[in-house]
Amino acid sequence: MEKENTTKEADEFLKIATDFKLGSLPTESPNPITKGLAELSQTNLPRAYELFKKVDLRFLEVLEQRLPELFQLKKVIQAVLENNKRIYLCGCGATGRLSLALERIWREDFPSNDQMRSFMAGGDLALISSIEKFEDFPDYGARQLRDAGFEDGDLLISSTEGGETPWVIGATWEATKISTVKPYFLYCNPDSILKKDVLRSREVIESEKIEKINLFCGEMALAGSTRLQASSILMFGIGLSLMHFDKLDSSLQQEFERFKNYFLNLDTAQFAPLTAAESAIYKNGDFCHYLTNSHLGISILTDTTERSPTFSLHPFENYNESSDYKALAYLSLSHFQNSKEAWEFLLARKVRAVKWPEVEGIAGEKRMWGYLVGSECLELREKRLYPKTNHYFKIEEADALLSFELNSEKLQLSIPNFSTLSKHMLLKLLLNTHSTLLMGRIGRFQSNVMTYVRASNNKLIDRSVRNVSYLLLDKGKKFPFERIVYEIFKLRKNLKPDDALVIKVFEELLKSP
Repeated sequence: MEKENTTKEADEFLKIATDFKLGSLPTESPNPITKGLAELSQTNLPRAYELFKKVDLRFLEVLEQRLPELFQLKKVIQAVLENNKRIYLCGCGATGRLSLALERIWREDFPSNDQMRSFMAGGDLALISSIEKFEDFPDYGARQLRDAGFEDGDLLISSTEGGETPWVIGATWEATKISTVKPYFLYCNPDSILKKDVLRSREVIESEKIEKINLFCGEMALAGSTRLQASSILMFGIGLSLMHFDKLDSSLQQEFERFKNYFLNLDTAQFAPLTAAESAIYKNGDFCHYLTNSHLGISILTDTTERSPTFSLHPFENYNESSDYKALAYLSLSHFQNSKEAWEFLLARKVRAVKWPEVEGIAGEKRMWGYLVGSECLELREKRLYPKTNHYFKIEEADALLSFELNSEKLQLSIPNFSTLSKHMLLKLLLNTHSTLLMGRIGRFQSNVMTYVRASNNKLIDRSVRNVSYLLLDKGKKFPFERIVYEIFKLRKNLKPDDALVIKVFEELLKSP
């Protein structure tokens, strides 16, 4: 019976698989610059940092070319705000988290202006616990937009790294029905490929009801990991337009140039000892706990959260749910004892949860309070992990310095004249590189291909098939798409949360004649 159910599920996926076959998209393809990145992270970590930075610099070069489009978006934002209407940001997964981060930055810089709203697929809880089931449903995006209070005259700025996420597209189309202000749709793949291969994307790109900004910046440093360069260019582009809405175009350009020149001259390999130290902690069977007292907490949380779906790590523990699993990394805002207060500081507002009865158990506010992000969880986590050690990684910002400390490793970076946005962007780039390379050091991907991707929605099932194919081709073997799909559905039934599905399927098919 179990075999029949598995076959039925695979057949159901294959009926719609063409809608999610995204292998032609550059954001899903391996980057030739970073081939062998995993192995290099183990043998020459400073060199791995250099290659990663090279890919990051590419997105900054692309963004520089797109500044005129950001100037225009800035003008639209200004007009909407002057008309006493609101700006809404939305996204799914990594673009959802960047939307919430940008609202946090806005509230830091404009504390008396309440005209900015953000929401992500699954609500605020998805910031700390990935809820991939939302991504596949455009109706969910439309429904969350309405629930957020979107009205005529408001502006929606939606972002999707690949340009094809159904939830984001659903929210965007809904905005065209509600507001006379055209929504903006930002994405990171070439129009020609999206229009040819993805119907839902072609309809958006060809619509005169939607304004588009294409921020294609090439392949990711880790194939398909759009939390990296794609979400970075989207966050910086939207952020610059927002934070300079009331200033001259030259002000936006100056901040961009200041950041680009800083990053161009920054030796990111200074971070390598911290990466080596954290990976050594995990290799020893111990755990890491990030601590901060800064407004930068939301960017730290974003990086630690995104490690879970990317590398099939245990997600953050929920202290209201019984489970034996332990997350490799956790986060606490060290200056708050109470987690509700910590959450409100982290977001700079009250929590917004999805209140639909059908998803209350996975996305409701009650479940959110089980994720303890105040200092109250420190002693609880120590007891939970005993006899293993919980090592503390402190990240703080003060007096134009960004400071990092993990055990005996310390690093301070001078960040003079940095805006709130630039501080978050710098931290995002450093942590993205750090977390990816430390996962390479503990074997969580091979070359520059995800081998631990969690096949929890249709897009990730397709990505798993593709990554199995890459590994098989390296061994001179090729299997039909359908055969790999059936193997994935068969093996994922008995997977542990931190098992490598791609590797298991690859090894199973490698045995086949």
